[in-house]
Parts: sequence; structure tokens; C-alpha cells
Amino acid sequence: MDQEKTPVRLKGVGKNLCIIVDPMESTEHLIQEITRLLSELSEQVIDSAVTIDVGEGHDDLFAALGSYIREAFGVSSIARPDKRIKIAKRSILPEERMRIRDMEQSWHHYSTDVLMLAGRVRSGQRVAAERHLIIMGDVNPGAEVMAGGDVVILGSLMGTAIAGQPDNEENIVFALDFRPTQIQIGSFVAAGLPSSSEKIAEFAHVENGTIVVDNYLDVNPFGRLPWPQVR
Repeated sequence: MDQEKTPVRLKGVGKNLCIIVDPMESTEHLIQEITRLLSELSEQVIDSAVTIDVGEGHDDLFAALGSYIREAFGVSSIARPDKRIKIAKRSILPEERMRIRDMEQSWHHYSTDVLMLAGRVRSGQRVAAERHLIIMGDVNPGAEVMAGGDVVILGSLMGTAIAGQPDNEENIVFALDFRPTQIQIGSFVAAGLPSSSEKIAEFAHVENGTIVVDNYLDVNPFGRLPWPQVR
């Protein structure tokens, strides 16, 4: 379930956790959602410092949720957000506020689910990853590599690479030596892609409804991002 569409959202993990709730929801519903989310974190929550953001006022709601979380999950402390921080953030320009939000919720709070393998994937072999896939080696003709996210080959790609499965067209296939037999990104498929006579770092991506291959260093697709973002 998408946290953005629920009355309870979590920021951070482990020993520093902020729980943001919709004070318009019933206390019982909020407790159910908090229980569901914190139960997924298992022992990471024990002895953590928890901040509960219920908005301005709502003292009774804060007290009820804080008492329940402390007793049910064994946290070390319960607090409300520092009002001084909120006031300071309101005076920041929108772009900077977005950067702060992204950095608070972004990569350093994530446990990655990247499958990284070293070695050659040989003809007849098939490697699949639920999220992103990194191969530190070559993918031979007749081999197939597949991922729910990006496919990154730190070597020669000469077999089949399938990214963004089942239906994500935003992912890429990257290789230091890009000579694939076939590429698929989401539902888009391309075969017989032109390859350079030299070993060049290239990547395939979907553009205007077709798979396009570009020089990675020339295009620098992620160089325009102002700060690191989770893929």
C-alpha cells in the first residue's frame, strides 16, 4: 500500500523515526495503520526515538498514540516535532524546501534491493532480479538478464537485457560495451540495435514511444538532477 495515500506515513528508519498522521482520521484507524507499518520494521523499532507529527494542537491524539506506541513497540522516547524547525522551513524558498524534503526521505533511509553479481553470464544462462540488477562482467550472446528496475552491465552486453518489468518505461539498460542481441524496457522491444565499433558506455531508454540508445557520458542522463534521488 502506498504510504502517500494512507493516513499514516513514516520518515526514517531504525533509531530515528518520525510518524506523520492525519488528525482527521479516528484514533482507532490511526492505531491500526501504525501497527501495520511498525510491525513491518520488526526489531528495528525497539529502543528507537519516535517523533509523532499530529499537526498543531490535537494534544489528546498525541498522548493516545504516544502511549500506545511506547507500550506496544518498546520505543525509548516519544516527542512532537520541534516547532522551531517547522518555522525555519516555512521561510525557505520552495526549491530549497523540496531539496530538504528529498534528502530527508531519500537514499540514506533506504535498504537497497539491488542484485549485484560478479562474473560472466554465459549462453543459455538467465539472471533475474526483482529490482535493479548489476553485473560486474560480461553478458554473452544467448544469455538473458532481466530486472524490475535498471540493468547495469559493467562489461560487454552481447545477450538479451530486459529492464522495467513488467511495465516501467522509466528504467534504463546500461553497459560499458553496448552490443546487445535484444533490449526490452517495459513493453517496448528493440532488436538489431546499431552498435559502435569501439567500446563505448551507452544506455538504452524509452523516448517518444521507442527505445533509443545514447552515449552515456555525452547525454549524462542523471547529471541534471540537483541531488541524489532513489530509483
